Amino acid sequence: MSARVVVLDYGSGNLRSAQRALARAGADTEVTANADAALECDGLAVPGVGAFAACMTGLRAVGGDKLIARRLELGRPVLGICVGMQVLFSAGLEHGVRTEGCAAWPGTVERLSAGVLPHMGWNTVAAAPGSVLFAGIPPETRFYFVHSYALRAAGAGELTRAGALISWTEHGEQFAAAAERGVLSATQFHPEKSGDAGAMLLSNWLGTL
Repeated sequence: MSARVVVLDYGSGNLRSAQRALARAGADTEVTANADAALECDGLAVPGVGAFAACMTGLRAVGGDKLIARRLELGRPVLGICVGMQVLFSAGLEHGVRTEGCAAWPGTVERLSAGVLPHMGWNTVAAAPGSVLFAGIPPETRFYFVHSYALRAAGAGELTRAGALISWTEHGEQFAAAAERGVLSATQFHPEKSGDAGAMLLSNWLGTL
């Protein structure tokens, strides 16, 4: 049977593209904010686009922060995508304003120090040894990014010490392109916009459900 995946509907803009990509990868998908469905499904996907603060406002409005926390307590997989990855951290710092995140992982999301922002387009990822998400994906494979903020390498020490596997990319500086710890996984890039490589990554995630 296909894995049942809920794409959490909290007002973000790229929900349907994530749903279509997961369906193509073999999942039985649904876009909903229903708490029971989001809690009981095999996997919960949390996409996100735009500002950290706006995404957190949307998440809290549907109780998404509590749903994520409860799933993790129960050992049920969660996948964050783009800003959906960022909101998993303790906080985001945008335009000098700090917004509290879901705090599933330690760390603060900050603006990248780069000559050109946003970081938009294709870039390679140095996969963490033992990564499940990148299993079978060749080195130097490119994924599609659109963002100006991320977990910078300088602020990732606590997450590393907590046992997370971090895969890295560089744009102006090194930042976390993906992270994995237990049942919680996330990518800063958009697997649903990353062609065959993104499809394989989503398939790898579905294989853990």
